[in-house]
Amino acid sequence: MSDKKNINVPFFSTSRVNSKFDLSSIAQQVIDSYWYILGNEVNEFEKEFADYLNIKHCISVANGTDALTIALKTVGVSRGDKVITTANAGFYSSTAIYAVDAEPIYVDIDTESLTMSFADFVAALDCQPKAVIVTHLYGKLSPAIKEIAALAKEKGIKVIEDCAQAHGAKNNNRHAGTFGDVACFSFYPTKNLGALGDGGAIVTSHDEFAVNARHLRQYGWTEKYHVTVKDGQNSRLDELQAAFLRAKLPFLDESNEERRQIAQRYNSEFSKLPLVLPALIDEGYVAHLYVIQSEHRDELAIYLKNNGVSCDIHYPVPDHLQSAYNYRNPIKLTRTERVCEKIISLPCYQGMDETHIDKVISTVCDFFRRG
Repeated sequence: MSDKKNINVPFFSTSRVNSKFDLSSIAQQVIDSYWYILGNEVNEFEKEFADYLNIKHCISVANGTDALTIALKTVGVSRGDKVITTANAGFYSSTAIYAVDAEPIYVDIDTESLTMSFADFVAALDCQPKAVIVTHLYGKLSPAIKEIAALAKEKGIKVIEDCAQAHGAKNNNRHAGTFGDVACFSFYPTKNLGALGDGGAIVTSHDEFAVNARHLRQYGWTEKYHVTVKDGQNSRLDELQAAFLRAKLPFLDESNEERRQIAQRYNSEFSKLPLVLPALIDEGYVAHLYVIQSEHRDELAIYLKNNGVSCDIHYPVPDHLQSAYNYRNPIKLTRTERVCEKIISLPCYQGMDETHIDKVISTVCDFFRRG
């Protein structure tokens, strides 16, 4: 018992998730190539990631937020346009919307998946949006994505999928990122497919959008030093990160399954506790984050940290209540606001030590046992 008390569980461990890869050799190969931006590694990764998703085009960029910003520009969103999104996903979609001088319209979430509610999306269509950003949150492919995409197409609304937390999530063997007009990924080191620094990508099966995105990621060039597309920026994935991602991509499904198994074990052990647990741990959930809900969230967080278990809150302040913008959303977000008061994330990642998993389980159970 004393040994377990002395165990400290990190929320995430880059050393464990990368332990099977010879990162030094990968880096040395890129260094020895003497080509560091938009070279062979980037070209090959773009092809391989597109093949993995079974989608036509992949355009890599510097990070996930740039991917969202460029995607909005790619589908024609500009100053004054309205973009529907949710407010419980860390302000990432909001950052991109504000970056193109558009206006976010936040809709409420489904209480089970914590992703966009289809009924609330429908109710917001009177605002005449130019686009909608659907976030596959915590690794859960949005159950409503097919319905949203179908209705949006009928209404002439562009659909952008935010897949930053859902690499490899599937519905009937169709990957997250293949339902909308364009989709965006982040390869931040903590992602299910993570680089050793920042990185991102835009994927699409629309040739026109792919061409636009490639121009926009590099100054608006259609050829070197010829700027013919407005609002371009400098956002390029470097060769080193692309090489790391190429090495890790073949193991993505295996890593996702390992995360799911940890989540399944948590669900089994916590099933009789007064918690709301992630539902439907299937191929549509890649367990990027294991997020539970508790009426005693703050007390639980303190107890976990005092007993050596790191945790986090994803995310404590919904986008429409962030103080920097003083924004008044036209739609009430009762479910979003309530969920943000109860959520807490527990450690869940590939390579996680068995003793750490046991420590997380015992510490959560002890909290409720002690009342």
